[in-house]
Amino acid sequence: MEFAIHNISGKDTGKKVKLDKDVFGIEPNEHAVYLDVKQFLANQRQGTSKVKARAEVSYSTRKIKKQKGTGGARAGSIKSPVFVGGGRAHGPEPRDYGFKLNKKVKRLARKSALSAKAASKDIRVMENITLDAPKTKSYLEMLNGLDLTGKKTLLVTADVQTELVLSARNFPKAKVTTADSLNTYDLMNANVLLLCEGAIEKINETLK
Repeated sequence: MEFAIHNISGKDTGKKVKLDKDVFGIEPNEHAVYLDVKQFLANQRQGTSKVKARAEVSYSTRKIKKQKGTGGARAGSIKSPVFVGGGRAHGPEPRDYGFKLNKKVKRLARKSALSAKAASKDIRVMENITLDAPKTKSYLEMLNGLDLTGKKTLLVTADVQTELVLSARNFPKAKVTTADSLNTYDLMNANVLLLCEGAIEKINETLK
C-alpha cells in the first residue's frame, strides 16, 4: 500500500512510501480496539469520589426513640442513612478503575487501528518535520495544504519535537505525539493520521 509524501506546506513531493502490510494491512480486530480504548479511558479516571458512611458522620449514637410503640420503624441513631444528615449507604469510595490488558492485545489493537486508517485512506505521510521556533502559521499552512482545516488530526513524529507541539497547541482539534507514545485511543479519535517518515520506521520496529 503506497502513500504520497507531503512536505510541511502540505504539498505533494512526488515521492511515495510503501507501508508494511504486517502493521498497516491486517484485518482489524474490533474487540481488541474496544478493550484498549476502554483501558485507556479507565486509566484517565481519578477515582477520588468519596462520601461519609454511617461510621464517619459526626453525630451522637444515642438511640433517638424507643424501640417499640411508636408505630414507625426502629431507629438506632441519627447516623442512619434514612435520616437527613446521616451517613450514605453504599456510597463511592476512592478506587482504581484500571485493569490489566495483555501486551499482545494492546499491540494488536494499535495495528488494527492503523490498518483501519490505511484502509479508509485517512493517512497522510509527511517528510520529517523540524521547526527552528514555534510557529502556528506554519502548522496552519500544512493543514490548509492537506485540506484538513477543521478536522481532528494526529501528527506522529519519530522523536519529541517541542517546537512542533507548541505550534499545534493553538488548534483544539490538532495533536502531536511521538511513535513511542502512540495509543489506540488517539488513533481512533483522529479523523486523519499524519505520519512522519521517521515515525513509520519506529512504528514498524515496535509493532512487527
